[in-house]
Amino acid sequence: MNFEAYNEEVYSLLKELCAIPAPSHHEEKRAQYCKAYFDTLGFDKVYIDEAKNVVCEWNCEGSDAITVFAAHTDTVFPDTEPMPYYEQDGKAFCPGVCDDTASVAILMVAAKHLKSLGNAPKNGLLFVANSCEEGLGNLKGTRELMKNYEGRISTFISFDSDLDVIHDSCVGSHRYEVEVLTEGGHSFGAFGNENAIANLAKIATKIYEIEVPTPEGTKTTYNVGTIEGGTSVNTIAQSAKMLCEYRSDNVDCLDYMKKRFEAIFKEVENEKVKVNVTLVGDRPCARMQDPTAQINLSNACKSISEKLIGMPVTSVSASTDCNVPLSLGIPSVAVGVWKGHGCHTREEYLEIESLKPGFRVAVELMKFFL
Repeated sequence: MNFEAYNEEVYSLLKELCAIPAPSHHEEKRAQYCKAYFDTLGFDKVYIDEAKNVVCEWNCEGSDAITVFAAHTDTVFPDTEPMPYYEQDGKAFCPGVCDDTASVAILMVAAKHLKSLGNAPKNGLLFVANSCEEGLGNLKGTRELMKNYEGRISTFISFDSDLDVIHDSCVGSHRYEVEVLTEGGHSFGAFGNENAIANLAKIATKIYEIEVPTPEGTKTTYNVGTIEGGTSVNTIAQSAKMLCEYRSDNVDCLDYMKKRFEAIFKEVENEKVKVNVTLVGDRPCARMQDPTAQINLSNACKSISEKLIGMPVTSVSASTDCNVPLSLGIPSVAVGVWKGHGCHTREEYLEIESLKPGFRVAVELMKFFL
């Protein structure tokens, strides 16, 4: 089989996709591009759902054992204008070029190749260019997909990571916007009044005093990511806000951190200090009903990847689109299909040659489920 034409198409699609901005919740332009591509391939049904997922069905009518292959269209960057793309020394530089634009290009062309083989899948396949994986996208796209195909999806594979990595366990998280309100006043004339910034700092300090749970084989973290507020140097701040989170790859540890954070928020509040807490992100942990099925899927993905890339593949916990199906007991793995560096930075780059083995990995995984 001549893969060269497919490799060239992946490369061409990658450059075109990089030129289409797609911040979380604003992926409509990329969605339209992906739909137009899938429309030419002759699948049963192609549509964009309410969450801006591009969904391509193949032999799914009446199936309750559908396998999903997905890659997310959104980037972590808020830019609504095309971001700069250039190549140097075999590398493609562009914010989001790896995560997850390369995966989307590979997904699309691999679906095209699979369709060309002429063998319809026994239990149905869904190819999904999904929205809102990054940041406060809060996995909106995958949640919508699971709702729309409730009880019908048996396996979920996301393309999202370096070639030598798979994510077969997930990191759950809760993210909060915390607002502190006080009376405030003049820094000299009202000295002694409660200060919103000072009280917000108390909350942050208490968070950083938490001793995280450490059951063997688990990891739990916390972070204060942004903080803002106040009026001027000579004003006792009336309001201040911050974004904070905790994460864990263990559901019991996640529950523990929830209780600790909620207790800290309440500790600071009194008749002069109001604390408003808004949950802005909720990424679930796995609640597997059949651990053996998850292990089997993980082993199959790892075996196929290792055979094609010629190096060991490492299993790493992460927060990906797989969080949602894993929380529903659906065997799920995020598989790496590119090699790059600097993801989530403006200096992000892709090793262009890595698209070739990445494409082969995607194709062989799809053929495994035909």
